[in-house]
Parts: sequence; C-alpha cells; structure tokens
Amino acid sequence: MSLLDYVVLFGSILAIALYGILRTRGKKNLHDYLRGQKKQHWFFIGLSVMATQASAITFLSTPGQGYAGGLAFVQNYFAVPLALVIIAAFFLPLYRKLNVYTAYEFLGKRFDQKTRLLAAAIFLLARGLAAGITIYAPAIVLSTVFNWSLPLTIIGAGITVTAYTVIGGSDAVTQTQKYQIAIIFVGMVSAFIILLQKIPCSFTDSLALAGHFGKLNAVDFSLDPKKDYTVWTGMFGGIFLMLSYFGTDQSQVQRYISGDNLRESRLGLMFNALLKIPMQFFILLLGVMLFVFFLFHSGPIFFNRLKLSEHLASAENVTVELVVRDPGGPGEVTYNEGKILTSLTADFAEDQTALSRHLQRWITARAQADASAQVDALADVEQYQQRQQDIRDSVKRVLAKAPHTVSTKDSDYIFI
Repeated sequence: MSLLDYVVLFGSILAIALYGILRTRGKKNLHDYLRGQKKQHWFFIGLSVMATQASAITFLSTPGQGYAGGLAFVQNYFAVPLALVIIAAFFLPLYRKLNVYTAYEFLGKRFDQKTRLLAAAIFLLARGLAAGITIYAPAIVLSTVFNWSLPLTIIGAGITVTAYTVIGGSDAVTQTQKYQIAIIFVGMVSAFIILLQKIPCSFTDSLALAGHFGKLNAVDFSLDPKKDYTVWTGMFGGIFLMLSYFGTDQSQVQRYISGDNLRESRLGLMFNALLKIPMQFFILLLGVMLFVFFLFHSGPIFFNRLKLSEHLASAENVTVELVVRDPGGPGEVTYNEGKILTSLTADFAEDQTALSRHLQRWITARAQADASAQVDALADVEQYQQRQQDIRDSVKRVLAKAPHTVSTKDSDYIFI
C-alpha cells in the first residue's frame, strides 16, 4: 500500500470519530444522551437506520453470498417494506406517546420490571454478540491487508468506536453513520465499476454468463422446504424477523425515536422501506459480477490466501486422508499435505487456462450470433468451471482434515 492509502484509511477513521465527538460533546442530561436532541431530519434518520444494519458485514459477506448463490438471497428482504409500514403505523406512535428511552420500557409499563429486565438482558446479550461480529468484519480486512494480528485489530477497532459512542451518546452514532454509509456506498459503486472494466466482455454478456450458471434467479415461488431462499420464506418468515429487528431491537428503535416529530421518524422508516431491497439487490449483483470476474481471471484456490500461505509454510511434513478428485482414482489415500496442495494449485491454473480459452470461443460465437457454437462453448466453460470448484472443494477437505485445522469458510474473503 502507498502512503496515500494509509492517509485515506486512517484519516477517514479518525476524522469520523473526532467529528462524532466534537459535534455531540457536552451532553448535560440523560434525555439528550440516550435519545439525542430530537432534531434529526428524516433523511439522516433513514441513513442511520440503514447504516445500523448495513455494516461492514454487508460490505464483505453479501457479495460472497452473491458469488456463491446468486441473487436468490434478496428474497430474505421482501418482507422489509411491509414490516416497516406496520412499525410506522403502530409501533412508532406508541413509543412516542409513552416517551420511552428504550423499546423495553414499554414492557415494564405494560407488565412489570422483571419482564423489562429480561427483555433488556436478552437484547444486551444478542447485541453484544452481533457487535462483536460487526467489529470482526472490518478487522478481517485490516488484518488481511496489513498482515496485522486479528485479535489486536479487533481490540483497536472496538476501542475506537466505543470511545466516540460513550462520549457523544446517541447523536454521535447518528452523526457518524451518515459518513460511514457514504463510504460503504462509494466503495460498492467503485468496486462495481472496476469489475465491469476488468471483465473482458460487455455487461450484457456478463449477465448472460451469470444467467447460464443460475446466478440471476432472484425470485423463486417453489414450495420445496429444502430450498433456503424462496418468496414464501422471505415473506412469512421474514415478516417476523423484520418486525422483531426493526420494531423491538434497541439498536434500531433508538435511531428513529430521535426524530423531531412523528412525521420525520415515519419518513425515515419509509426511506428504508423503499431502498432496502434495491440496495441488497445491488450488493448481491456485485457478488454475481465477482463470479463472472473469476471466470475470466484466475482467482485464489482458497480465498483466505493469508491463512493458506501460513498453512502451507507449516504443512510440508504433514500427512492427511483425502478423497481424490478423479472419480477413477484409488479413493482415500495418504498424501503429503504440502505436496497435494501444490499439485491442486497447478491443476487449478491449468484449468483456468482452458476456461479462458473456451470463454473466448463463447464471446466470439456470441458476436457472430452462432447459437450452436455458443452452446458448445458454454458446455466446455461449465465443465472447467466445475473442475475448478471441485479443486477448491478438495483444498477445503485437505484443510479440514489437517491436524492443525484451518477454517474452511472463505466466503467473507471473496470480495477482499
């Protein structure tokens, strides 16, 4: 990384934290600290609600989800507009009427203190775990890019965000999140543009390739219970999930009860109702374009490249049991782990060369409107893409069976 990269990275982190502290310093009472000064415009309420959910996890994991499963995951968000309409119509007026600081105060007034404390304790436990994952996601990026210790990176990130939150309260979070979400959006759009420039075919051709591999199936009305994502799971399961998250999770409730009035808070929620699905669709489409990108360009055999290189450095004398990729092979055989990973890497590169050649055949046939040649070329493309996927699966089996096991989940590293 260049000096400019360091300046941009650390400059933006420190500037956002200092901005949140300076803009919200001097809180004199509990009301302003927990609920803000109730001067938030609906647009910034909407951004804050969106940023609370769309953290670095969205930035890293969702493109990986799009790479692996295509657009189908967007169905999980189909219930968001309906849930937010219900919250704006029924939950929000109740919160404002009772003038509560938290969503759980209502339970205390409706039932008793034990119920309120139980709900609050469950929230703190769940949100503490979720916050840990939220900090873990950007720490993955920083530790990977800078080769830092992951635990120390997590601690440093946690101290930074805790500092300005404790000092500035609710308003500090709202003030900083509008810049954080801006960075996320600019990063996503920039990555999308760069991907399109790096893929050696038109956007239309890229979509055709993605469609051939089933990556563009965004809506599925199937009643098959074995399918992870369908319209029905998104609507019927999603409505309860989204009502519980947006309607009762304090991390969300605190964002929209800070509005100047009921209208501002409702508009902030409707802002999310309109934009949440398009935003998730775009991020998943970015993952689909990553899939197309890695058809043309040789990607890593295991996307967590840092861990793989560390593993290879200590694996030369380790033996593992591996089911070989060749179905005509001898079954489970004892291999030297370092050597088999090196061999699989060579096979992967060889298959990428063949894959690139057949992709070029397909592009030429498509330009010439030769349907028969397109079908033949796509058949070969699919064959070699599957061979590469088989190699990646073999690498994961090696890593999983090694005595010093490495986590084989590498989808969070695809976008990195």
